[in-house]
Amino acid sequence: MTQAAVSRIGIFVDVQNIYYTCREAYGRNFDYNKFWAVATQDCELVTAVAYATDSGDEKQGQFQNILRAIGFTVKLKPVRKRLDGTSKADWDVGIALDIYEAAADCDRVILLSGDGDFGILLERIRERFSTQSIVYGVPSLTSDLLRAAATSFVAIDNSLLITR
Repeated sequence: MTQAAVSRIGIFVDVQNIYYTCREAYGRNFDYNKFWAVATQDCELVTAVAYATDSGDEKQGQFQNILRAIGFTVKLKPVRKRLDGTSKADWDVGIALDIYEAAADCDRVILLSGDGDFGILLERIRERFSTQSIVYGVPSLTSDLLRAAATSFVAIDNSLLITR
């Protein structure tokens, strides 16, 4: 009897999106330790990347160190001030490129985001590499386009939030 092949996965986290959607919907923070235990069970981890902003804040730096201790590679982008006073630190292109490149080596990619712009990416990696995709997101704040493009959707609910 042969043993089933272990699924190779890549995990990609849009940290700002997850932070703000969990705060808006639940007033709580996402539990990365609980997520990691569920997502990495019975599979081979190819890569795990968390994309965050770097504002120089000490508390943010501590959080990023926690992500590293869990097993994530943390990629940081500095927050840029625009002339109109707003700020920007968008990781969408970086996330998309990394997912596309990893999809050739993964059976599944796991994306934590609610951003509908990633929908076309998930369709493309399924067509090009036959790579499945699992999206974790807050149901009320996750784009229908992203949910439709994913192989499966996992709702971020109380079971994946830090208890107070």
